[in-house]
Amino acid sequence: MNKVLLSKFIGLITASALIVSACGNGEDEADGDTDGEDVDDLFVTIAAGGTEGVYYQIASAMSNVYEAEGIDTSVQATGASVENINLLQSDQAELAIVMADAMEQADEGFGPFEDEGPMDNLVGISGLYPNVVQIITTEDSGIETFSDLEGMNVAIGDANSGVELNARMMFEAHDMSYDDINEDYLDYGEAIDQIRNGVIDAAFVTSGLPNPAAMDLGSTHDVTVVEVEDDGMEYLEENYDSFLEHEVPADTYDNDEDIQTAAITNLLVPNPDLTDEEVYELTRAFYENLEDIQASNVAAEDIDIENVEEGLNVPMHPGAEQYFEEEGVLSGDE
Repeated sequence: MNKVLLSKFIGLITASALIVSACGNGEDEADGDTDGEDVDDLFVTIAAGGTEGVYYQIASAMSNVYEAEGIDTSVQATGASVENINLLQSDQAELAIVMADAMEQADEGFGPFEDEGPMDNLVGISGLYPNVVQIITTEDSGIETFSDLEGMNVAIGDANSGVELNARMMFEAHDMSYDDINEDYLDYGEAIDQIRNGVIDAAFVTSGLPNPAAMDLGSTHDVTVVEVEDDGMEYLEENYDSFLEHEVPADTYDNDEDIQTAAITNLLVPNPDLTDEEVYELTRAFYENLEDIQASNVAAEDIDIENVEEGLNVPMHPGAEQYFEEEGVLSGDE
């Protein structure tokens, strides 16, 4: 009889312990406790651009920063903005650098994203720096104005890349189209090589300043940047919110004067499925080691924590927002 009572007593104690444990777990979930998540176990693939571009240099510096923080990373060379957005959406990347105009098109479901429809889950971490439209040619080409591109062999970027999207808009702004040129879909490195080989007359290079591939061309040729004239600039500003008036400063490519052109903000964008804690840590590591990232390229020197909202045209991820609120840099914090 005593054995039966002992057995019942042990059973009662066990059941009580399970109930208490279950209640405790439920309370942790209700409080939103995420301390159990281990960010160190996260593997971060950073979708960049072509290996000759600024995106790739900055992404490589980011990778070094994250590795030093104990976060395993890889940098993936891509066709840039459009491909990067698709890699995030298909869970093949955790972070990407993307042009604001491509994000606008993905968010609204037009242009290269027309078949997918609007992507209503897009979020961003921050605006980074302006991506400058540079139409690169050489003095020997005889190209001095945008209209001089007519009949020429022109590299317009990888198909459906951010560069190529910009090229379409630039031709539209100058009342021209691909029908007026011999277009070739080449990335930065390929385009510059083909200019050097005399196969391509000009190339659209939309990136930070200076572009490494264009700088390399300057070692063998006198580089010229075609100006975006007033009428074209006015059209872009009236019809596309993403475009801003900008310039290629004198001496960027041994040019004597500033050259008027257009620019679009680059964004740092996370996979929308990353947790708040993961994005918080990735954001913190990025901005606490900003000097290391800025050292990767002159263009990155324009990245400033005070300007994280500039050009960001999708909602900020809550994890990034938490970090920036703690730093007191959001407009609502004033």
